[in-house]
Amino acid sequence: PETSVLPRAHRMVDSTDFSTTIRHGSRSGNAMVVVHCRTDEDASKRLVGFIVPKREVALATRRNTIKRRLRHLMAARVADQPDGARIVVRAGHRALGQDSATLGVNLDRALTRAWRQWDEREQQRGQK
Repeated sequence: PETSVLPRAHRMVDSTDFSTTIRHGSRSGNAMVVVHCRTDEDASKRLVGFIVPKREVALATRRNTIKRRLRHLMAARVADQPDGARIVVRAGHRALGQDSATLGVNLDRALTRAWRQWDEREQQRGQK
């Protein structure tokens, strides 16, 4: 069943998950969003975290609007992510004025590229 709310079980809340995904995951982005992703072989649950820097979007209401839109978009996409997926979506001020369709296209492009990079890196690791 398609839901418009990202279930709490899929929300990344642990700061070590955020830092590990950003530090060790693959990264891809565009003018609106940057996606960091990796898989955690020890877990089957998919987790998604969101970052909207205060430096780029000063007002909390605007930061929350961006996060809410991204959570809604990821709710429809979380089931398509690999088992154990860890995803951090970082959005800047350019995401604020966009409609959900445009934001979704940019998110999909960044996700596709980031996962492709992750898969290539994992294949290279397996060959060593």
